[in-house]
Amino acid sequence: MKTDLEIKQDVIEELKWEPFLNASQIGVSVKEGVVTLSGSIDSYSKKIAAEKATKNVSGVKAVALDLEVNLPGSSIRNDTDIAEAVVNALKWHSAVRENKINVKVESGVVTLEGIVDWEFQKNSAKMMVENLMGVKGIVNTIQIKQKTSIEDIKQKVSAAFHRSATIDASGIDIEIIDNKAILKGNVRSWAEKEDAENAVWSANGIERVDNRLEIKTDELVF
Repeated sequence: MKTDLEIKQDVIEELKWEPFLNASQIGVSVKEGVVTLSGSIDSYSKKIAAEKATKNVSGVKAVALDLEVNLPGSSIRNDTDIAEAVVNALKWHSAVRENKINVKVESGVVTLEGIVDWEFQKNSAKMMVENLMGVKGIVNTIQIKQKTSIEDIKQKVSAAFHRSATIDASGIDIEIIDNKAILKGNVRSWAEKEDAENAVWSANGIERVDNRLEIKTDELVF
């Protein structure tokens, strides 16, 4: 099992590996596998990239983001301009019907609201906003329309687990309550934990996922 010092070094190297990031701007601390990223960066998209890079490192159990987005003068835009840019971005994205989504911007933080049919549409809307100039944060409250029965959702998710090359379905239990999926059990890495959650989101009708999966250590279990 990796020590916190080893995880820290691996996270630092992973951040350096990302050409989009300036690793010297990001502080890394680790306690019992929980990584905290701190410092100041110049775009929201870099904040997301730093989080994703950290989650790719084996041994990471959770990521706490204490990164502050301080936009350079050339990137600062007023809320009206940001809102117009968001609406236009959604309008030109084929996967998202912009008339289903309401946009609100306050102090550079974009809130997305509305109802869509699929989780990928919710994620696509967020991704379209992440890289827009002037955005400091995103609150994605878009809901997923319920279309199928709970039992059908559970069967489809279970089948998706078994098809996946990266998920050990034998270690995962899933419970569906209303539109909420609860995942329990053990996985081998943070990446597998995220893959399992993403597989659940692919099922139409899921509005919330409570991911209680625990990352197994390399220690022997008796």
